Amino acid sequence: QVQLVESGGGLVQAGGSLRLSCAASGRTFSSYAMGWFRPAPGKEREFVAAISGSGSITSHADSVKGRFTISRDNAKNTVYLQMNSLKFEDTAVYYCAASLSIDRRHVKVNSYEYPDWGQGTQVTVSS
Repeated sequence: QVQLVESGGGLVQAGGSLRLSCAASGRTFSSYAMGWFRPAPGKEREFVAAISGSGSITSHADSVKGRFTISRDNAKNTVYLQMNSLKFEDTAVYYCAASLSIDRRHVKVNSYEYPDWGQGTQVTVSS
């Protein structure tokens, strides 16, 4: 099990940017596929972005593609979500998630694939 702590949320005007960070405990961070999720109507948690353990493969939801970028620094046990051109509808609590993965090229896009979750960080976009 890995402990996750998100930070970087806040209030920003539409069109602005934020960078979320998720710091993980443990010494095998590169063995974990990581993801970012947010609540959505009719869904418990909506996929936003995911990255493989090696960092070489990423996936982004269509709704954020071209605006958000997920990355990771395995030396710092941290995954990031760079959020640009923010829209009012991006307002949500953003959750970081981790899933142990033998294949360090594996990207996981479903919330049920992730057993470990952070407490969330609030992002509010004003119109």
